[in-house]
This record gives sequence, C-alpha cells and structure tokens, in this order.
Amino acid sequence: MLRRFWGVLRLLRMPVTESGDQYSVWVGLIYIFNLIVGTGALTLPAAFARAGWGLSTISLMFLAFMSFLNATYVIETMACANAVFKWKRLQTIKRESIQDHESDEDQATSRNSHGDLEEPLVCGETIPSRYYSLDRRVELGEMANLFFNKLGRTTFYCTLCIYLYGDLSIYSAAVAKSVMDVVCTPVPANVTDSRLWDELPCFNSSSPEHPGYTRLDTYRVALLTFVGAMGPFVFFNVQKTKYLQLFTSGMRWLAFTIMISMAIHLLIGRGPQGRPPAFDVTGMPTLFGACVYSFMCHHSLPGLIAPIRGKTRLGLHLFFDYALIAIFYLLLAFTGAFAFAQLSDLYTLNFIPTDSDNIFLEVVEYFLALFPVFTLSTSFPIIAITLRNNLQSLFLDTTRLESYNFILRKLVFPIVTVFPPVLLTYYLEDISILIEFTGSYAGTGIQYFIPTFLVVSARRHCSNLLGLGVVNKYKSPFSHVAWAIFVLLWSFMCIILVSVNIFEKKS
Repeated sequence: MLRRFWGVLRLLRMPVTESGDQYSVWVGLIYIFNLIVGTGALTLPAAFARAGWGLSTISLMFLAFMSFLNATYVIETMACANAVFKWKRLQTIKRESIQDHESDEDQATSRNSHGDLEEPLVCGETIPSRYYSLDRRVELGEMANLFFNKLGRTTFYCTLCIYLYGDLSIYSAAVAKSVMDVVCTPVPANVTDSRLWDELPCFNSSSPEHPGYTRLDTYRVALLTFVGAMGPFVFFNVQKTKYLQLFTSGMRWLAFTIMISMAIHLLIGRGPQGRPPAFDVTGMPTLFGACVYSFMCHHSLPGLIAPIRGKTRLGLHLFFDYALIAIFYLLLAFTGAFAFAQLSDLYTLNFIPTDSDNIFLEVVEYFLALFPVFTLSTSFPIIAITLRNNLQSLFLDTTRLESYNFILRKLVFPIVTVFPPVLLTYYLEDISILIEFTGSYAGTGIQYFIPTFLVVSARRHCSNLLGLGVVNKYKSPFSHVAWAIFVLLWSFMCIILVSVNIFEKKS
C-alpha cells in the first residue's frame, strides 16, 4: 500500500500536460508577443507626438515595467494554485491509504504509517519542486475561486467577462472593417456624414437601380467569414494555434519593419518633418488611452505558460520579451513622430502611396491596410479560449471537468463564448463606447487590480496551508508589500487619467 502511495506521489510531480502538447519557451514567448502587440500599437505614434517624445518615452517604459511586474504576480499566483491542488490531492491519497491500513492492522501500526506518510510534507530543500509548479493550467477564474471570497469572485468574473467579451467584439469589428476598406472603393469626398457611409455601394460600378452590395453588407460578410475561420479554434486548446501563431508573428515583424524602415527612409531623404515637443502633460491622458492595450496579456498568461517546457528562467525570458516589445514600440513611435508633419490616429494611414503606378507601394499599401487582420487573427483564438476556460471555471467544477456531459463541455461553452460578440458586432458596427469602457476601466482591472489582489491573497493562503518553510521558486521579485500598494495607487491614477481622456473627447 505504501509503495502505491509513493507511486502516486511521483505522478504528482510529473507535468500535467502531455509531452506532445508542449512547446519550447521561445514558442511560448512568440505567443505572448503576438498577444501583446496588436492594433493598439498603431495608435502610439500620434499619441507619442502629442504628449512629447521625452514624456512619452518615460511613460511607455514605465507602463512596460508595470505590466511586467503584474505578469510576475500572475505567474506566482499560478504556482500557488498548483501547490494548493497538489496539497489537496496528497491529503486525499493519505486519507485513503490510512483507511486501507486500518482495515488490516491495529491502531499502533496505523500511527506509525501515518508518521511515514507525513514525511513528504516536512519542509526541506526538495519540497518546493513537489508543490510549487506551473505544469497545470490554472486560469484566472480558478485562482479567484481559490483565493477570493464571494464578493471578490463576483467582481472578478464581471470584470473579466466584460473585458474578454469586449475584446472579442472589438477584434471582430476591427478585422471586418479592415477587410471592408480594402475590398470596397474609397468613400467619395463629398460624403461627409459618416452615418451614410455604410449605405453606400461597395463598388463604384454599381448602378443606382442595382446597387449591389453595400459597404455594410461587405462588412457583415467579412465578419462572418472571419468568425467562421477563427471561431473553430475555440473548440480546441491554444497549442493547436501554433503554426498560425508562427505565421502571423512573421507578418507582424514584417509590417513593423516596413513601417519603421519607410519612416527612416523619409527622415534620411527629406529630414524631420514633425516637431514634437519634449514634454506636454496635456497629451498624457491620450497617451495612456493609446497604451491601455499595448502591454495587456495577463488574462491569457496561464494558458500560454502551462505547456512551456523548461520554465526555470521563465521570468528572465518574459522580461526580455517585454523589453523587445518596448523597443519595437519606441522605434515605431520615434520614427513616426519625426518623419511625418501630421500623424493619423491609425499609423498605417500615413503610408498610403500617392503614386498609383508604383506597384511596390501599392503592395505595401494593401499589406499595411490588412495589418489589423494579421495581428488580430492570432489574438482572437487565444482570447476566445481564455474566455471559454474561465466560463467553465465559473459554472463547472474544473477538478472533475471530464465527468460533465460531452455536449456541455465541447459545444455549449465554445458557442456561448463566440456567439454574443458576433451578434453584437453584426448589428452594431460602431463600438467606440465599448472600446473606451472595455480597454480603459475593465483593462485597468485585469492588468493591475486583479493580479495584485490575487497574489496577496495567494501568499497568505499558501503560508497558512504549507508553512513559511516551503519556498515558492516562482515567487515574484517584487514580493514586498510596498510594491502591491504602489500598484494599487497607480491603478487609481490610471482610472483618473482614463476618465479625463474620455471627458476631453466628449467635451
């Protein structure tokens, strides 16, 4: 019986994910890169120039650091959740083993066996590897169930669902609009009322008697096509998107390289055209509004981290990933702010060629116009899978997920995940209010408030459960309570900045 217990103990130390479902740390970092870098980066150059190159550089680097800090909080909390699950499983195995012993031996022998079974829980140098790990994927919803009270869980799920459903809606609409703008002919200059744009024919060749497809019709076809292509990924795990991630990652690097190279070429050829100030605090709210999506990945980190092989230096690798993204953002913003006298809110619009006979520039125009399609096509499945997993955590017991009905697990939750955003964006093309609320208030909660409250609660819970001697090797380097207080103060400041930004837009 004791050998069986130790055999199960060895199984507890093995990774939960199958070896065939795992990927290297570099593939995992590509996933995180794809998730962070989206269309929000295209709004950075205009906001960068408005707030001033000096203030914007400091702000962007600071936001990158704050996002990385909270990402380490998510990793630490995930390791704590793994430790709690392992501890509970060990206690169950111990009770079953002791009950079996008591049926065959007297009470004294049972006490000796009980002492043997307690040995694995004694603190020591090898204990952290048995408890704290990142092998099991524990979504933010499961962490909230473990470490939050009822009010905290309710607040968490409301915030997360608003953010993720809003993200899926924004992504769907952005891709469909990008395709519509590429396929349809440009809106005539004499049509200034944007409310009439959707009713215009998609092609100029359409006659008044037979207008054919309108721009709205094209938008809806593009929306359904996009969801039909990306939606099925929600029925699987994030590992199934590996080759899609690698392909679109190459497209992102190519798009950024083209924009940065063309801006540098313009700077060399005709000199700086833009004259952004060094500091302009009035542009700070706009800059933060543009950066709200720039470093967001926390809601999907657990699903991306769990399948990674070799997580020993995960924190260091994640730091380099953030540093690379920050450098990309700075190159993009600096070159754009000085290369162009006037910057469009969407940076790709500054690269529309004036010479239609130049085939190369035409190709670049179409490629950059479709850049949101490339970026969001990979983020959509990851966001959808994350939302599906958290909805399952909300309504199902994830410790016995396989015991539920197949239709409930494999069909109902994926459909509930994808259908509401499609329905919303099918009938509501203009979702500017949703963008402001989702990216600002819910985004601040997901990126700052939730990871901080989770890690504080997880530390307290694991200390009471396992004792202070069992060390979490995935503990955040920012473990002092002062860091948590600092993050919360910054979060309130973010809400103030976002509110000012929204008020200025409406006034």
